[in-house]
Amino acid sequence: MSLFGGSSTFGSPFGQNNAVQPTTTFNNQTQKRDMEVTSPPDDSVSAMAFSPACVPTTLLIASSWDSNVRCWEVKQDGSTLPKAQQTHQGPILDVAWSDDGTKVFTASCDKTAKMWDLNSNQTQQIAQHDGPIRTCHWIKGSNYSCLMTSSWDKTLKFWDTRSPQPMMNIQLPERAYCADVCYPMAVVGTAGRGLIIYQLENQPQEFKRIESPLKYQHRCIQIFRDKTSQAPTGFALGSIEGRVAIQYVNPKTPKDNFTFKCHRSNAGSTNGVQDIFAVNDIAFHPVHQTLSTVGSDGRFSFWDKDARTKLKTSDQFDLPISCATFNSQGNIFAYACSYDWSKGHEGFDPNKMKPKICLRSCFDDLKPSQKKS
Repeated sequence: MSLFGGSSTFGSPFGQNNAVQPTTTFNNQTQKRDMEVTSPPDDSVSAMAFSPACVPTTLLIASSWDSNVRCWEVKQDGSTLPKAQQTHQGPILDVAWSDDGTKVFTASCDKTAKMWDLNSNQTQQIAQHDGPIRTCHWIKGSNYSCLMTSSWDKTLKFWDTRSPQPMMNIQLPERAYCADVCYPMAVVGTAGRGLIIYQLENQPQEFKRIESPLKYQHRCIQIFRDKTSQAPTGFALGSIEGRVAIQYVNPKTPKDNFTFKCHRSNAGSTNGVQDIFAVNDIAFHPVHQTLSTVGSDGRFSFWDKDARTKLKTSDQFDLPISCATFNSQGNIFAYACSYDWSKGHEGFDPNKMKPKICLRSCFDDLKPSQKKS
């Protein structure tokens, strides 16, 4: 008997409706400037995630290289209240919510993943790898629920939180650099520019392997949905070379897949040489299905992939933007300004480079362009 509760044939996996339901409001009239989160992490912010739509209050979690994960409540006016925090024995690289919003999962360089029960404020280890765990994602399937972890030990594992042994252990061709889940689809990006797409229905199963369309190392990946069916249909991939690829799993025409340049600057350049910066994170808007990119240049940008146009670019911040996310209603954009080590140890000044997390009212900024592609 399969641990995943069924063994029926593959069929058509990417056709599930996971529509986002609104939760709380974020006052556009009173929100004239971006609000800083109270008591931010002490070191670089690695990942952030808002609570799912079923949670009555808006909660934000953030993991950090200071080995802590923190939780804040976001008020209607954009102010924040620190609620709790937990720790690992090493830097925390990723965070994820359970589908019911009662638990938070953390992936750490200490080679473990933990489950944090917010009601009891207790943690327990639920995953173990032979190397640092790069990503964690909660999977709520039709016949199973589990945590997916990917690691620099070249494995992808699936965990029942009640068992110390993984439900499934998949060998990867290389170290995992990035991953995303949008049931019934998962995608993992590895060293060596490899991309592996999995279907998750009934049980995880490899669907397709492709080589990255980007020439340089990829850094972040995010699945996007079809606007009509809400089914996951492709992903956006960001690289260290200021470029993003839009990739459909089953493109209708070859022209559907394309790449675009971002996080580049001519300022201060000579002979027309551009400064090129890493794309640190990508996030899709849950309502509009437009997207944000954030980079080592200290800017965030909003894009419409269907119209193939830029919607907005921020002013430049003093620090790189290491990660970003939207809340489930799509009216709050959270971004973290923190050093990403893109200029090495010599580029770090602990006295000047204090991390901060900012919240921005964003619903109208992300509305699709009227321009037709």
